[in-house]
Amino acid sequence: MDTVIRNNSGEKIDYSFHDSESEMVVIIGHGVTGNKDRPLVVALGEGLATSGISVLRFSFSGNGDSEGRFVDSTITKELSDLNAVIDAVEAEGKRVIYAGHSMGGAVGVSVAAVDKRIQALISLAGMVNTKKFAETEFGEVIPDEGNMWDDEDCPLSQVFMDDLRGIDTLVEKGSQIDVPWLLVHGTADDVVLIDDTYDIFERAGHGKEKLIIEGSDHVFSDSKHMKAMVDGVLDWIKEMNA
Repeated sequence: MDTVIRNNSGEKIDYSFHDSESEMVVIIGHGVTGNKDRPLVVALGEGLATSGISVLRFSFSGNGDSEGRFVDSTITKELSDLNAVIDAVEAEGKRVIYAGHSMGGAVGVSVAAVDKRIQALISLAGMVNTKKFAETEFGEVIPDEGNMWDDEDCPLSQVFMDDLRGIDTLVEKGSQIDVPWLLVHGTADDVVLIDDTYDIFERAGHGKEKLIIEGSDHVFSDSKHMKAMVDGVLDWIKEMNA
């Protein structure tokens, strides 16, 4: 696929596409401060591709090599990015599964709740209680002056904080997800607490499934936790299509 993908602001979205000629494509979206080449995104993409599943990894606008400003990156803006990617994949005649990590998981829930083109959903340490996340992680940082986790490449913007606080929580959207849904979370995640997964799982309808990885952090950084995440997603997709 050599399509140029642009969001509704006209910004070009950087992506990597591996076509295994399967009828489905797993679109993978990253989390806060990440991009399409983050280790967990690459590991999942390679695992899926090796198993004969087409994969598209992309960087949200303002992240990685996608156009746009990092300070404008919000859940609300990233909805446009994902919609543009789905448009491109659908034009290829593929069925869409979306896998989102952290804030990318919040984007996935928001889109899947209203867009029936997403036929299955995977949340990897998915952010749900957005206001709580904003206040816990960045409540002591001055927006437009300080940075996320003291990273000078990731300035904290007021628009980002306002968006998270305005959304507040995605819990009630759980009941609007009516497609197969896998929620993966590590018990040692101190960025997006595992409570987020438990909270929205309670609201989710039929077709939901949890995979809790004991001892895993937010990005599945330990090799055994990474493997558990990738294998769990693969097994779930295979079972879903059996």
